[in-house]
Amino acid sequence: MNVLILGSGGREHALSWKIAQSPLLTMLYIAPGNAGTEAVGTNVDISVSDFVSIKEFVVSKGIDMVIVGPEAPLVEGIHDYFLNEEFLKNVKIVGPQREGAKLEGSKEFAKQFMVRNNIPTARHKSFSVNNLDAGYRYLDTLPPPYVLKADGLAAGKGVLILDEIEEAKKELMEMLENSKFGVAGEKVVVEEFLSGIELSVFAFFDGSTYMTLPTAKDYKRIGEGDTGLNTGGMGAISPVPFADEIFMKKVEEQIIKRTFDGLKNEGISYQGIMFFGLINVNGEPKVIEYNVRFGDPEAEVVIPRIKSDLLDLLDGVATGKLDQKAIEINQDVAATVIMVAGGYPEDYKKGFPITDNSKKEKSIVFHAGTKKINEKTLTNGGRVLAITSYGKTMGKALSNTYETIGNISFEGSNYRKDIGFDLKGKTAPL
Repeated sequence: MNVLILGSGGREHALSWKIAQSPLLTMLYIAPGNAGTEAVGTNVDISVSDFVSIKEFVVSKGIDMVIVGPEAPLVEGIHDYFLNEEFLKNVKIVGPQREGAKLEGSKEFAKQFMVRNNIPTARHKSFSVNNLDAGYRYLDTLPPPYVLKADGLAAGKGVLILDEIEEAKKELMEMLENSKFGVAGEKVVVEEFLSGIELSVFAFFDGSTYMTLPTAKDYKRIGEGDTGLNTGGMGAISPVPFADEIFMKKVEEQIIKRTFDGLKNEGISYQGIMFFGLINVNGEPKVIEYNVRFGDPEAEVVIPRIKSDLLDLLDGVATGKLDQKAIEINQDVAATVIMVAGGYPEDYKKGFPITDNSKKEKSIVFHAGTKKINEKTLTNGGRVLAITSYGKTMGKALSNTYETIGNISFEGSNYRKDIGFDLKGKTAPL
């Protein structure tokens, strides 16, 4: 099978690393890829949103399956584009059509879907510039802190959590009247703040059958103790120890099953990965958000725990034959820590050489923001590397990861030293 993966981050390197191990694979291409994906496949200099160039490449290379890594091309309708092109309509696509992708592309749409299908989530209302005053009044009904979410995709920057009511009203005005987040913020969802501990649950869905994957928890803030600015993710742990059988039964019955039944009942075509961003509120799961693809850095801890042939599973997703597949999971803990550029998530410099003297039997080094020039691997983004290790306990997995990080360097490198800090003692031996 000839496979094309779209994307260039740590998620795409993890997908490439795993799929390269499949006996079903003939050729693997990654567009545009990074210095890590280059080691397991062939990088192709094509943007994930350049559908015409993707079409030409798919036809010229006889691609059998396209796996869409990031959300933007899904929301832009790449799956629909393939279905409407004569030479592409039989190519397998892992990722939902545009209507299904709206679960991530529009927070208002996602909230309305949850309400229609009785899926637990935060109390909320949506507002536009035409009813800004109603937005102010709704904020007055909520206790602090206040949560404002731009309706559309805003590169991970469209969510604000604010402690003061006046600041919340000012930011709502900035989003709606002054286009703080551009077209993504033409509508804003205002919702109650949910207090609890977050986790991510992933599932494959082929349109009729779903398969649940391991749980994970990522760490978004730049500083230790979850302080400072939000990032794309500074590390992740899988599995999540408090997500025991009782809790996961609630997740499956109240959220996963209702979501996929809702998609079927509403006639929304969905063949891909569903990321449930959840929060545990006093033992009860609620949905914070849907993502319509693997998370990053969660992919770097979830994918390494899948012992089964991932390409075979994704073939089941794309062909509607997931019920004929079985999944086997590595029971060890996986822990990922992200090495980032100095200054990230604010201004940072690129182009620094990376020195890696680590022992590869200890960890897997996934590349995120890297590129190769003249056989030298250089930094090329804010999140540079994701170092993943296994262990019988979370502590051992983290110890292996931090030992590996000690043997990798680039100018200005930074990483959190407390990943998993909030999970110690959460019902499982760590």
